[in-house]
Amino acid sequence: MKEKLKEAIDLFEEVMIYGSEQVMKSVDIDIWKEYSPEQIQVLKILSTQGPLSNGKLAEIQGVHKSAVSIRLRRLEEKGLVTSSKNPTDQRTKVIELTPSGVEILRQSNEAVYESIVELFNGHINEEEIDTFVKTFRKLKDILHMRGM
Repeated sequence: MKEKLKEAIDLFEEVMIYGSEQVMKSVDIDIWKEYSPEQIQVLKILSTQGPLSNGKLAEIQGVHKSAVSIRLRRLEEKGLVTSSKNPTDQRTKVIELTPSGVEILRQSNEAVYESIVELFNGHINEEEIDTFVKTFRKLKDILHMRGM
């Protein structure tokens, strides 16, 4: 079991690293020329997690707060996010998506989806996709139970 789990973890890491690289190379939309993958990730996090503080965004992205601050400033200048004082803690700001941010994220997600479909076409069957979905739902549930 331990060896299989290690192999699974190694494969997961490899797919995340090289899969992301392959998708980024194959997606050719203007949005990805204007916004960095890290900025798109901020939009995706806000979309799934709801309004968050700078600190929580930095924690989720695994970077220093200053890196997130730069990303947020650029996204706010382009009207994709807004920041406001946290009603429960006036020392912090809460960041949330604007309708423009939602639209940019939708376009990015659509392009990524189309790229992945093209990449996988003819290589993965429906049963394999079902297994993948089942496994990743389980992993997601485990991570949510642990508060990650």
